[in-house]
Amino acid sequence: MESIEQIQNFKGKYPRQLWYLFFSEMWERFSFYGMRGMLVIFMVNQLGLNKVDANLQYGASQAFVYAFTFVGGLFADKILGYRKSLFWGGLLMIVGSIILAIDPKEFFFLGLGFNIIGTGFFKPNISTIVGSLYKEGDPRTDAGFSFFYMGVNLGALIGGYICIAVANGTMLSDWVPEHLRWNMAFGFASVVMAISLITFVWTQKSLGPIGISPLLNLKISTRRILEIVTYVASLIAIPFIILLVSNPKYTDRFMFIIGPCALAYFLFEMRSYSWPVNKKIIAALIFIFFSIFFWAFFEQSGGSLSLFAEHNLQTKLLGVTVDPNGVNNSANSAFVIIFAALFGLVWLWMNKKKIEPNTTVKFGLGFLFLAIGFYVFYYCKFFADSNGVTSLNLFTFAWLIITFGELCLSPIGMSVMTKLSPQKLQAGMMGMWFLASAYGQYFAGLLGADIAKIAENKTGLEALVIYCDGYKDLAIYALIAGLVLILISPLVKKLMGGVK
Repeated sequence: MESIEQIQNFKGKYPRQLWYLFFSEMWERFSFYGMRGMLVIFMVNQLGLNKVDANLQYGASQAFVYAFTFVGGLFADKILGYRKSLFWGGLLMIVGSIILAIDPKEFFFLGLGFNIIGTGFFKPNISTIVGSLYKEGDPRTDAGFSFFYMGVNLGALIGGYICIAVANGTMLSDWVPEHLRWNMAFGFASVVMAISLITFVWTQKSLGPIGISPLLNLKISTRRILEIVTYVASLIAIPFIILLVSNPKYTDRFMFIIGPCALAYFLFEMRSYSWPVNKKIIAALIFIFFSIFFWAFFEQSGGSLSLFAEHNLQTKLLGVTVDPNGVNNSANSAFVIIFAALFGLVWLWMNKKKIEPNTTVKFGLGFLFLAIGFYVFYYCKFFADSNGVTSLNLFTFAWLIITFGELCLSPIGMSVMTKLSPQKLQAGMMGMWFLASAYGQYFAGLLGADIAKIAENKTGLEALVIYCDGYKDLAIYALIAGLVLILISPLVKKLMGGVK
């Protein structure tokens, strides 16, 4: 078994273990984004929810998905270790997807409950393992996370398009009977999640000591009892998750509680560390705070933009007939695949030239690109016909711009979480990063519901104008956030204490 020093002293741009994690994460994200892209459309067209409630339900379900990454990170740090957490999460996600494939209408919230808990154990820990492949201060870390992020988006591209296209009957319609289209779409998610887990199990020996149990100092019997209690407790939590997700009014209370509790936990843990270490944790929390706003805007993709794509977009992209919602779900991922490695190489080149912007400025640039992208969404209204149907080409171009913003923020954010947090808090801090995404998803649902409420019972053209004007407001807010980040970058840089 390789030692941690041997793993981290790799030659070239990327450690070989990154490739294994890349493919495991790729298939998991196929499953996750495939399901995510179907939720709002399924709830409106199959469960009979109105668009306002569907947006709120979407925000609630995705908020819980990301909120439990924080919980999963804590259990990994304290009891299971990254590897067992990841394996357990993968099993739960497979079960949840199979349940949805059997009868999505009858078992919708049960399947969703398994997937929420499963993602909580899986998602933060595979990202933390990636960070563990690098020594502290290794300038190749950002490039590694950018490459890993390309795997995330390769899965999202394939799953994001295939699942909704099969469900809508625009793909494989000759092979899949109409009454089984949604079953088959959810079934794809279960199959690829199994591939993801098998990939990890076959390759985990290459990780050496990375991700093993943090309780090796305890007796084996004691350690097993704690692990079993964790597994059982996570299963017992599923009915409560179903209750919370199926009643969005409870989401408000949950989100009001978990954020302050998570912050209190980190403040408590900070007592054990020196001021230089705590300054880095404070810097990480600043990045986490701003990321909430980024994801609240970005995640309109699964809510209001899904409804916009279904009713207000042409079906031609560069002259080719496509599923507009498939494009909405997968265009961002396609652009990440094309440009992620390039962005990573650009950061490496700029680092060698000593002109690389610091992390805070990168975050600020992310918001500026986000603002431009949402302004392009707004500008779509000037290309609409009398029925309120507008250009899919322009809509897709907006996703290209937003993708540049995401590449300045998301892979860099995951990277900096591992750099700024002490070893014993790394999974918890990564969970905190995804908890910020939970709040972003939650606010995304509220924002989407507000737009849908105003557009309710409007004609196609009137609804399009309302949606586009709402996106203009989001563009203005994103611009302000980006400028604030750039202005405070010198202060945050001091808090980071030399971490880049």
